[in-house]
Amino acid sequence: MSLYLKSDLNDTICAIATAGGVGAIGVIRISGNNAITIVNEVYKGKNLELQKTHTVHLGKIIDEGTIVDEVLATIFISPKSYTGENTVELSCHGSPFIQQKILQLMVKKGARMAKSGEFTLRAFLNKKLDLSQAEAVADLIASHSESSHQTAMNQMRGGFSLQITSLRERLVNFASLIELELDFGEEDVEFAKRDDLQRSVREILTVVTDLSASFKYGNAIKNGIPTVIVGKPNAGKSTLLNALVHEERAIVSDIAGTTRDTIEEAFVIDGITFRLIDTAGIRAHTTDTIESIGIERTFEKINQASIIIYLFDASTTTEAELEQELKLFETSKATVIAVANKVDLLKETPNTLQIHKDVIQMSSLQKTGLDALTKRLKNLIDSDEIKSDVVVSNLRHYEALMLTAESLTSVLESMEMQQSGELLAFDIRKAIYHLGEIVGEITTDDLLTNIFSKFCIGK
Repeated sequence: MSLYLKSDLNDTICAIATAGGVGAIGVIRISGNNAITIVNEVYKGKNLELQKTHTVHLGKIIDEGTIVDEVLATIFISPKSYTGENTVELSCHGSPFIQQKILQLMVKKGARMAKSGEFTLRAFLNKKLDLSQAEAVADLIASHSESSHQTAMNQMRGGFSLQITSLRERLVNFASLIELELDFGEEDVEFAKRDDLQRSVREILTVVTDLSASFKYGNAIKNGIPTVIVGKPNAGKSTLLNALVHEERAIVSDIAGTTRDTIEEAFVIDGITFRLIDTAGIRAHTTDTIESIGIERTFEKINQASIIIYLFDASTTTEAELEQELKLFETSKATVIAVANKVDLLKETPNTLQIHKDVIQMSSLQKTGLDALTKRLKNLIDSDEIKSDVVVSNLRHYEALMLTAESLTSVLESMEMQQSGELLAFDIRKAIYHLGEIVGEITTDDLLTNIFSKFCIGK
């Protein structure tokens, strides 16, 4: 059963909109047809029901003659609000007790507690946001870097939605012409010129393909790039992690096998987050059960990684050994960066540093070579970067775009084979459907529940 019943959407809802805990202020949001009336019943100051939209008023919240708190009440009158409904935001002192007390008063006067994402759900249902914009609200709240913030902000402002809507409208136009032809089938008329249709479908397919291709970059921006540091025990992996994050995050020791489990830290380069993972050292045989489990987890992380930083001891590793060790990653889809560590121990550069021209020379102890490594990481992202303001970062959108591309490809194949208008119309309608799923023209209760249940309560 859907988390959101249609009958519930007529209720007035309330929730704390600020983060939990003690703070200078807390904000309580109340939304619904009766929001202003309910607040006005416990508010002492100006009559809120007589005030203009987008105005702020100082007053007191009163519970049976006792002052609960002095607050600022901000009024938003339908449809000029985030939800499209009458909305009041009460800014009170940040005491959890005060906030809960005010919420109890709202419920006592006829409101109910909001469910996860219910404010944004109402914004979507009241046409204040389309579905992709609503999802961008959650991404904006969760943004952890400049790039993820910018991507979410652009999507929330409608850049992606406008592009999808434009593509969909072009397809709707052609679908209507083809279906009109079917109505006049006996007269053998052609309303949708096949050359124009083929050219337009190719253009739309190119845009859809480019948007799909941007998902790799967009997903990296949104979730961070899983980057695993691997190598033999005592190669300097933990020292490298600490040097990159500028913090003594991992224990460093001369004893091989110190790292038993994976350690994860965030590392940002030019707005892109790399999820650095320090792992247990790889070696063929160990009698330590716990270390063995750590090595198993290392290989699990390798399989999940987008980038592998393979660290080896330049002072002890031979050319043959390095070639053999790099074969461990031949089946991996990740990009492997070979790093020769401990070059400070060398009197001259050994052959191992000459095997691959891309080997980075480093001393993680002395912090030399770090610039070369960070530059290499940045270049990997730049090579995949889509030079466009519109970047796809949502898996649901990516899957819908892939299905759209599949349908458009079928349209072109049908045209090459000179198939009937019925088949063309069917495939075009499928493409229209999948594009509609992105912006919310096509929705189901299960889809809405899945999306909005992941939001925080106050949003």
